[in-house]
Amino acid sequence: MEREHDYRITVEWTGNTGEGTASYRGYGRDHEVRAEGKPTLQGSADPTFRGEAERWNPEDFLVAALSECHMLSYLALCALEGIVVTAYTDQAQGTMRESARDGGAFTEVVLNPVVTVASEEMRERAEALHEDAHHRCFIANSVNFPVQTRSSCLVRSAA
Repeated sequence: MEREHDYRITVEWTGNTGEGTASYRGYGRDHEVRAEGKPTLQGSADPTFRGEAERWNPEDFLVAALSECHMLSYLALCALEGIVVTAYTDQAQGTMRESARDGGAFTEVVLNPVVTVASEEMRERAEALHEDAHHRCFIANSVNFPVQTRSSCLVRSAA
């Protein structure tokens, strides 16, 4: 069964300093990212490209989307297989290479999930499910660069 899902996002530039884009240095990169019923996200460009460091940038969003998608796919698979995950943290890292000729592109994203499961008996299958989660991740299936997963699995200590 195939299904189609639509996502509607509004991106509005808020960085007009009064002269529009009359010069490259004369406008702000600030913008808002909105979706109905959700909090507004404050966006900008990466500071390298004259953006504001305290705001989310498209590169952050891409790495976050890959990390979130993997986590959600993984947690669903664990739940379906009776693997009890009690904690999940990922320190994801993306690498983008700039090129004067064609702008630039991501060359890879590395996910580093640290998962805690409820018992030692769950550890082996929990580790293996990262591969399945990777193949089920909608976002990883949509990019044209490698997404690596370097996971580790801990067992919750009895307290």
